[in-house]
Amino acid sequence: MTPFTAVTTPFSLRSICLAAALLLSSSMTMADDVSDVQAILASGKSAEGLKKVDQLLIAKPNDPRLRLQRGIALSLLNRQAEAIVVFQKLIESHPELPGPYNNLAVLYGNQGDYEKARQALELAIRTNPTYATAFQNLGDVYARLAGQAYKKALALDKSDGSLPLKLAVVQNVFEASVDPRAPKLASSAVAASAPASTPAAMAVVTAKPAAPAPLPTPKPAVATAAPAASSAAVTKASASAPALAATAAKPASAPVVAKAEPARVDAADLDKQAVEKALQDWAKAWSARNMAGYYAAYAPEFKGKAASRKAWEQERHDRITSKKKITVTLSDLHVKVNGDKATVRVRQDYNSDALSVKSGKNFEMVKNKSGDWQITQESSS
Repeated sequence: MTPFTAVTTPFSLRSICLAAALLLSSSMTMADDVSDVQAILASGKSAEGLKKVDQLLIAKPNDPRLRLQRGIALSLLNRQAEAIVVFQKLIESHPELPGPYNNLAVLYGNQGDYEKARQALELAIRTNPTYATAFQNLGDVYARLAGQAYKKALALDKSDGSLPLKLAVVQNVFEASVDPRAPKLASSAVAASAPASTPAAMAVVTAKPAAPAPLPTPKPAVATAAPAASSAAVTKASASAPALAATAAKPASAPVVAKAEPARVDAADLDKQAVEKALQDWAKAWSARNMAGYYAAYAPEFKGKAASRKAWEQERHDRITSKKKITVTLSDLHVKVNGDKATVRVRQDYNSDALSVKSGKNFEMVKNKSGDWQITQESSS
């Protein structure tokens, strides 16, 4: 990506987590009805979740938790205009709640209206100054607004050498292949040709990426004087070759190096590592919408709640491939291995086009005849 290339990365803020309905009131206990809707939406069944919440709202039309879930369901079904109306009305009746402001900003951002998104996020922060998600989203919105301003300035004044660097820095915030922690190597070629008055590129603080790109390996600088020095050294060495030959004839006593014994790895530890790798590969396949890799992570008999494996695969294919962007990150893995079986507890961070869900997951896995670990059961915790 050159500094003059428009950003084409889909805009995606972090929407309110399904579990964040708890923020609606610290004194309210989460009802089973709301939990049921959350579970349905988290499983990808957006239409079913909307139908469920609409039925519940008949009896409780003013329940803010159910209204929030309805807005989330509509956004997942790409019914953005309806979702915006739901969140706006929820804000009118409950202006003290930060979640609806944040979700409204997500929808505005997806429409490219970053100014409205900024205003909504600032209101979310005003209602809850400790709302970290809103602060993170606000940083992304500011970066988008900055990018727009730099591109306009560049179109008006192409002679300003600092603008391409500034624009490149802002664009890198949304480039998965660029690690903002190591900008020096990436911009060294541009900086070398920039005018002496070019200011240093501003630092941009971004969200920690789900799968950060590895830092580039620095290449050593090659000094032009080095070859000449080496040639002089060779000439001098040739002149004194007879004297050196006598010294070289004496064998040097080789230092005795003790061989380090290879660390012994316990078989159980190897199995734990294999289980963790299998789940991380599963998350990567899901994120890449690689259906073959995703299916392979499950044991052949796995079918979820579907009537058959074929029906389950079709349902998952429709849910996953319908998304423009998916990121699944696993953390805090707790693995217990017992022979060819394993149980795992893990924290899962799921992000898609307009949804962010952080939840606990439980897995039961089995080692097949090929030695690969596969999922036999999964559930939310």
